[in-house]
Amino acid sequence: MALETDVIASMAARVQSATAAGTQLRIRGGGSKDFYGQSLEGDILDMTAYAGIVSYEPSELVVTVRAGTPLADLEALLAAQGQCLPFEPPHFSAAGARATVGGMVASGLNGPARTSVGAVRDYMLGVVLLNGKGERLVFGGQVMKNVAGYDVSRLMAGSLGTLGVLLEVSLKVLPVAPMEATLVFDMGEAAALQQLNRWGAMPLPVNASCWREGRLWVRLRGAKAAVAAAQKTMGGDVLDGDAARHWTALREQAQPFFALQGDESLWRLSVPDTTAPLNLGETLVEWGGAQRWVKRPDGDAALIREAAAQASGHATLFRSAHKSVPVFSALKPPLDRIHRELKKQFDPAGVFNPRRMYADF
Repeated sequence: MALETDVIASMAARVQSATAAGTQLRIRGGGSKDFYGQSLEGDILDMTAYAGIVSYEPSELVVTVRAGTPLADLEALLAAQGQCLPFEPPHFSAAGARATVGGMVASGLNGPARTSVGAVRDYMLGVVLLNGKGERLVFGGQVMKNVAGYDVSRLMAGSLGTLGVLLEVSLKVLPVAPMEATLVFDMGEAAALQQLNRWGAMPLPVNASCWREGRLWVRLRGAKAAVAAAQKTMGGDVLDGDAARHWTALREQAQPFFALQGDESLWRLSVPDTTAPLNLGETLVEWGGAQRWVKRPDGDAALIREAAAQASGHATLFRSAHKSVPVFSALKPPLDRIHRELKKQFDPAGVFNPRRMYADF
């Protein structure tokens, strides 16, 4: 407890010092998501020293963990009890980088199962954080019925460290599904999208999907009887042996599609799952059609964002060596005003992760 108090006091002092001096801090865990966002600026506030499990109640399906805890350590702890983080957060750990729980929340990224089980924000029960004044604030708790006003716990998911220093996170976890199977189908993009939407209207245990180069992969998860019945209903070929490797490679963007060549950048388009093929070139489709990955140069930003907007969606420049254009689509009123007012409330001096989301934010 003394060590915990000392670490938090040290971090609070750094925040207060930065505020007083007019300098800025870059909150950083293992660095696995450094590629994500507009730019990396400010003196590094290293969170890896503040690690460990605060409490874990397997029977209650709740875990509270410090932000600097390696994500792999948390997942191993849960797996030992037959439990998991259902949203399958990507690690993107390479070249010495190691994903942390704080980075998982701050990035707000999710794996292949996102549309069937929810996002990281849906599993947030509570947070402890330092605001821009160095004050330790506690929001939420370890139960679901504790929301009044803004749900600050969920607000932290995807904020990229621009609102505060995450210290602890309480998460809901779930048991590992009793059975899973992966089915493979040969079909074009338009046919795959139509079929996924038909299946989506049926009581099938579809957990994840991926279409690429004329092939559709569908993962089933659930009770043994439900998975077996779905296999008979849906048909297709069962992918044996390499199924887990396929979905892990998709989650970690280790599949060949994600290798960028020349001036290519990786774009993520979020659109309604009923959207027809966007015809933007080489494409990988996830989340039942709601997430489309496209490789195009930064200079094609206007074309890509217009295509997404026409489909009532938006596009994000996910990976790029140059980032010569905004990474995130510009916010429209009144969302822009709400974001800026929240920033003022949590970080009035603009200390945390400057320009990580937008050039002027």
